[in-house]
Amino acid sequence: MKLTLFDLDHTLLSGDSDVLWCEYLMAHGLLDRNTFAARNADMDARYRAGTVGVQEFADFYASTLAGRDVQQWEAVRQAFLAEQVVPRIPDAARELVRHHQDAGDLVVMTTATNRYITELTALHLGVEHLLATELEQVAGRFTGRTAGMPNMRDGKVVRLREWIEARGHRLADFESTAYSDSINDLPLLEAVQQPVAVDPDPKLAAIARERGWPVLRLR
Repeated sequence: MKLTLFDLDHTLLSGDSDVLWCEYLMAHGLLDRNTFAARNADMDARYRAGTVGVQEFADFYASTLAGRDVQQWEAVRQAFLAEQVVPRIPDAARELVRHHQDAGDLVVMTTATNRYITELTALHLGVEHLLATELEQVAGRFTGRTAGMPNMRDGKVVRLREWIEARGHRLADFESTAYSDSINDLPLLEAVQQPVAVDPDPKLAAIARERGWPVLRLR
């Protein structure tokens, strides 16, 4: 059995879903630019450097949804997908996903970004299985906090193993491949048989060179 794992941001997508989401909300007056712009840039910079705290990162972006329910956000996230996400998916990324799907692989998108923002992207790419950071809701409304372990760094490996075991398998049962751009995904890349660095950040590029991992350019 073949298992293929795709990170989303800066891997299949030329950009970061969380950062783009914040910018989109600020541009449409749904977030206060004076409050969020500098924090958004700071989160992005520390994420890229691999230094931001996992819970801090996840809760910051979860906070952008606080106080509204799924239906109140639906038109916004549909427009966000069409205007900001779809145009940033390179043809080469689409072809790579389709190649693994056509080969019969078990294809999974695994992202630190929350499910509510990313599930439409997975659907757009025809990816059935999504592992993402989950959001807390109370009485149908987003609280602005995450639920459970964020799907980030070591959490990606923990969540993946739990998901596979719930399907009656172990990770070792699969011929596994993972694609990612980020040093934050080093635990995931080390957990699979075939790690592939995609347009890697400087830290991941150095590790890929040192370990002889394939490097792929999609953008």
